[in-house]
Amino acid sequence: MKLTPFGDAMAGALGAVLANTAIYPMDVVKTRLQVQTPSPSPSGVSRYRSLSDGLMQIYCEEGAAGLYSGLAAGTLGTIASSFSYFYCYSWVHTVYRRLRHSGKPPGTVLELVLGALAGAMSQLVSLPVAVATTRQQTAPVKDRRSLLGTLVRIVQHEGVGALWCGLRAALVLTVNPAITYGLFERLKRLALSRAGGAPVSPLARLTPWQTLLIGAASKTLATVVTYPYIMAKVRLQWRPTDHVLASLSPREREAMTSRTAFDVLAKSYRDGGLRAWYSGMSVQIYKAVLCQAILFVLRDELSRVTWRAAPSLRRVPRSLPVGKSF
Repeated sequence: MKLTPFGDAMAGALGAVLANTAIYPMDVVKTRLQVQTPSPSPSGVSRYRSLSDGLMQIYCEEGAAGLYSGLAAGTLGTIASSFSYFYCYSWVHTVYRRLRHSGKPPGTVLELVLGALAGAMSQLVSLPVAVATTRQQTAPVKDRRSLLGTLVRIVQHEGVGALWCGLRAALVLTVNPAITYGLFERLKRLALSRAGGAPVSPLARLTPWQTLLIGAASKTLATVVTYPYIMAKVRLQWRPTDHVLASLSPREREAMTSRTAFDVLAKSYRDGGLRAWYSGMSVQIYKAVLCQAILFVLRDELSRVTWRAAPSLRRVPRSLPVGKSF
């Protein structure tokens, strides 16, 4: 059962939207934890100690709506990021197979390279929405705007280039999905070969539980390795409100504004030591592992649904020129 790159992208994007919506309150807490600085917060700005503390404080202060602040932007960003990633990932694999004239899967190193290339391409499309989502998730209720209003405000006050804040860090972080999907494919083939005791059939499938466990293991490792840069990217996309900046001392204001990921990491280390690099990592792992595991399970199921419901998205079993496989 093979889908075209467009079919793969559609199945992946739908699964990502469902997974992201299910765990979105965790994402809000995760983002707010990542932008907290070790120094005391300004008056009126809440500080969160853990996932449960963050969920409780947000609910008490902002109501249920606060737990879903930026959901529309987050959903759009998820669609753009996931669709473009799965499409590019499937497309580069299609090109690789046609150039090699072989059905043999790529090795581990090449698997990571192909995943990183797909991730870099998807970031160019999805980053502006990710920046807007970060601003919405961290803005006080009275300053919170719609997705369009947030984008317009960013352009008016910071310029068009600000829509791609953290692009360099995001490009570096393409290693995260590359590690995740590379490990998943390797562990998947290992599990299937051990289960059958024979070469892996193209039609072989993992059980939902195998998919869940392998997806969780892959994402956990990728998150632990890359977390300091994940935190730095979010800090670069975030900007304190004007009234918060006005209430800070020059040192606190300087600590809250950075231009590069290395600047963020240096200031975080100066103010909070190595521990500051991993602020909010436990929530990031809970969220990332749960979302990724759900995504993998749903993607396989949605691939089957897409295969049955949309015959036009099935891969044609004949030789086609590269770039015209769909």
